[in-house]
Amino acid sequence: MNIVVCVKYVPDATADRHFESDNTVDRVGVPGLLSELDEYAVEQALQLKEKAEGEEVEVTALTVGPDEASDAIKKALQMGADKGIHVVDDAIAGSDSLATSQVLAAAIEKIGDVDLVVCGMASTDASMSVVPAMLAERLDLPQVTLGSVIERQGKEFRIKRDGDTSTEVIGATAPLVLSVTDQSGEARYPSFKGIMAAKKKPLESWSLEDIGVDAGKVGLDAAWTAVEGTEERPPRTQGEVVTDEDGSGAKALVEFLASKKFI
Repeated sequence: MNIVVCVKYVPDATADRHFESDNTVDRVGVPGLLSELDEYAVEQALQLKEKAEGEEVEVTALTVGPDEASDAIKKALQMGADKGIHVVDDAIAGSDSLATSQVLAAAIEKIGDVDLVVCGMASTDASMSVVPAMLAERLDLPQVTLGSVIERQGKEFRIKRDGDTSTEVIGATAPLVLSVTDQSGEARYPSFKGIMAAKKKPLESWSLEDIGVDAGKVGLDAAWTAVEGTEERPPRTQGEVVTDEDGSGAKALVEFLASKKFI
C-alpha cells in the first residue's frame, strides 16, 4: 500500500508573525514548523502501516512551500515516514487553496499508484479545511474527511465523523482521500533513533516543471482572492475596573458586553 501524507510548513504561532509588502504571509523571515494538525495525519498513516501485518506499506510525506518547508518533511521523517517530497518553486509563492491543491494533485499523480492520501483537518495558519476535498475532486477519488476514528479492512476504509448533534460513519474503497481531526489520536514524538534514521531517508525536491504544472496558473497573480490590506493588532490596554459600591456594577457589565456584541 502506498500512502501519501500532505503536510504543511506554517509560521510558529508563538513567533512574531507578519505580512510581506504584497500582503502575503511571511513564511521565510519567521520561525516555522510542521502544522500541528498535520501531525495527526502523519500519526494515522504510521498507525495504518504498523497495523498492516505482512503487507508492504510505504508512507511518503509531501509538502509545497519555500526552502524552509523541508523542515516539515524532516519532522514527518523523524516520526517514521519513509521518504519525503518537497515541491519548491518561486512561482508558487502567494498561491491560494485552489492552486495549492493543483500542485499537490500533480505531485501525487507523478508519484503514481497511490492508494491513500491523508491530510490534516486544516492548516493552523489558514484553517480553511478545503484542500482535502479539492484534492479528491482533482484526483477523481472518493473522500472520507474529518475522521476522528479510522478503521481499515483490506481496501475498505471507514471513519467516524463527530458532529454537533450526531456521529456519522462514512466508508469508501481505496484509492481515496482521507482527512483526520485532532481527536484521531495523539501524535507521537520523534525518538532519538527516529531522528538519526531520518537523516538517511530520501527527500526529493521537485519544481513545477517536474510535475507538469504551468507556473502561470499558480502564485499570487493567479489567486482567486486577494488581501487588500493588513494592520497590526493594537497593544493590549489595561481594562476598566468597575466597582459595585452603589449596585451599578451589573448594569455596567451588561452595557460593556452589549457594546462588544457579546450579548
